[in-house]
Amino acid sequence: RWGMSLPLVVTAQVDLLLVLVSLLAFWTRLSHLNYPNAVVFDEVYYGQFVSLYMKRVFFIDDSGPPLGHMILAFGAYLGGFDGNFVWNRIGAEYPSTVNVWSLRLLPALCGALCVPLVYLLTLELKFSHLSALGAAVLLLLENSLIVQSRFMLLESVLIFFVLLAFFSYLRFHNAPSSWLILSGVSCGAAVGVKYMGLFSYLLLLVVASLHTWKLIGDKTISHMNVCVQSVHRVLCLVVVPVLLYVFWFYVHLSFLNRSGPHDQLMSSAFQASLQGGLSRITRGQPLEVAYGSQVTLRSSVSQPIPCWLHSHKVNYPIRYDNGRGSSHQQQVTCYPFKDVNNWWIIKDPGRQKLVVDTPPRPVRHGDVIQLVHGMTSRFLNSHDVAAPMSPHTQEVSGYIDFNVSMPAQNLWRVDISNREAESEVWKTILSEVRLIHVNTSAVLKLSGVSLPDWGFRQLEVVADKLFKAHSSSLEWTVEEHRYGTSQEQKEREAELHSPTHIDVDRKISFWAKFVELQWKMLTVKQEESEHKYSSSPLEWITMETNIAYWLHSSTNAQIHLIGNPVSWGVANLSLLAYQLLAVVYLLRRRRGLKDVPDGVWDQFVCLGCVCVGGWLVNFVPFLLMDKTLFLYHYLPALCYLYLLSPALLEHAHTHLLSSVTHQRALCVGALAVLLSIFLTYRTFCPLTYGSPELSAHQLQGLKWRDTWDILYRRR
Repeated sequence: RWGMSLPLVVTAQVDLLLVLVSLLAFWTRLSHLNYPNAVVFDEVYYGQFVSLYMKRVFFIDDSGPPLGHMILAFGAYLGGFDGNFVWNRIGAEYPSTVNVWSLRLLPALCGALCVPLVYLLTLELKFSHLSALGAAVLLLLENSLIVQSRFMLLESVLIFFVLLAFFSYLRFHNAPSSWLILSGVSCGAAVGVKYMGLFSYLLLLVVASLHTWKLIGDKTISHMNVCVQSVHRVLCLVVVPVLLYVFWFYVHLSFLNRSGPHDQLMSSAFQASLQGGLSRITRGQPLEVAYGSQVTLRSSVSQPIPCWLHSHKVNYPIRYDNGRGSSHQQQVTCYPFKDVNNWWIIKDPGRQKLVVDTPPRPVRHGDVIQLVHGMTSRFLNSHDVAAPMSPHTQEVSGYIDFNVSMPAQNLWRVDISNREAESEVWKTILSEVRLIHVNTSAVLKLSGVSLPDWGFRQLEVVADKLFKAHSSSLEWTVEEHRYGTSQEQKEREAELHSPTHIDVDRKISFWAKFVELQWKMLTVKQEESEHKYSSSPLEWITMETNIAYWLHSSTNAQIHLIGNPVSWGVANLSLLAYQLLAVVYLLRRRRGLKDVPDGVWDQFVCLGCVCVGGWLVNFVPFLLMDKTLFLYHYLPALCYLYLLSPALLEHAHTHLLSSVTHQRALCVGALAVLLSIFLTYRTFCPLTYGSPELSAHQLQGLKWRDTWDILYRRR
């Protein structure tokens, strides 16, 4: 006998509204994705990083972590992109060898998935399917979101992960299940795409903390269960995102193992870990600096352009322009190029030898040394003479004996500042060293000031009192290093001119690279100039600004980042209405008047925490930022308001309007607004998709605000 009865029946529930809005979202975001076949706005920026990924060349982007770049690069990889395209200008045509559709596919998919996610998120906030449909339609017909998701840009990816994080968390909260781990993963991904994702993540942590606090106060749950649930939340919402954040960098640094244009931003140790570039020069160098070592000393603070301790056969002028006198000894500077005059020899003050002993005698923390300039044999010297450009500090020179009662003061004590992490022995690349002048206790320092023409515009090196100077400007790293074998000057010069390459490898740990890269991303800001389409956050709310993303080279076809003005206005009204209503409710509740039941009040508060809170954390930080901002930075905040609008309308319909006539009037008004949103979407479609081409007169008709910059050719 069979163990089961026939026929087998499968029952499935399909939300046709969800299917419909999903299909429409895919159609609006993915149709004709390879048009235009040219570089659009910030594709010129992200494309450079995608090309570097394809070639596995290291780069640093100070605007965000690497996950977003990895997602874009994965899309390019799926289309067979080899990285051989020069992203040098907006509007440049893509060649036939570049699969434009695959470059833009993943952002478009994320943009499309945001629409059903908003639908599901509204349901998890315990509002009706009609409200969920309203939120989905607002997102579906938002022209700016469509534009931003149809190109190789990251806002749609960020919004997708943020919405997914909130949806999965609320799904877990409403019906505890395994959704919490997905929420943690989504939080880690959102922060991994752009640092702005951090603010939504922190908001979610606040919401989760409030829910956990409420859980702890629930006496129907055992102590053990409370502990288990609390630990579960911490693991999923704190530990998992942190581990994922580190993991994105692990993949990034493992994959990008070749030297590239951004190497110079990083330390010598970091550069030496990359294939090519500095690693070709430093590979196989002796690790321990010894007496007789020939070294180049790179300043740790010389960023973003590196420079090396340098001297040459030119003296300081007898008198400076301001009449001050100098020692007239040999100039010592910091030079931002590789040069044979960057080489110095570590000498034992008690011996004449300039070659390394067998076995080598390593230099240790606290040792007193002399530094001899390789090409001129002058000793590194300092004395109580004011430096040329920084008169509050001491001059540093190559000592020349002019018999003018100015004795040599050329002893320097080695102070290894990171010896606890590395060792007491001075090591190539790894040790960060301060050179303390024995006679005056001043420290060798890069002042960063450019010398005048007599100093060839090289950077000034001074000796400064330790307690005055900032630590990072005092540290020097041995970058190139070899053991000297020539005692005679002529032979030594020939040795210094020869290459140092030996074919051996040296690595630094992932954690050292991770910490350094984090610090550089937060502190080294690449040059930013004011952009034609930059804007202030207050201009975003009223949409006083737009961005021309692409303009056809010969016709009026063009694409602009312009929002749907009607839905933009609805979003602003919803934000204002919620805040006013919340104030009224709070005041009345304080007086003991409960206008809505506790369950409805909790729902109203949760809506405000997620939607108004989401808008605040994604908008207010921009008011405090000192950086070039664009309209697209507002899109994550806007999505929260589109989530708020239909839910607030439902709340008003159900709990504020008791008259059937008023409720019907509200429904008619809502339908009229939805119709006008659709008509506005259709009106701006030519600027959203770049087709059909409009005449100059038609384009003028779309300039609804005088501040919009819509371009057209008169014919």
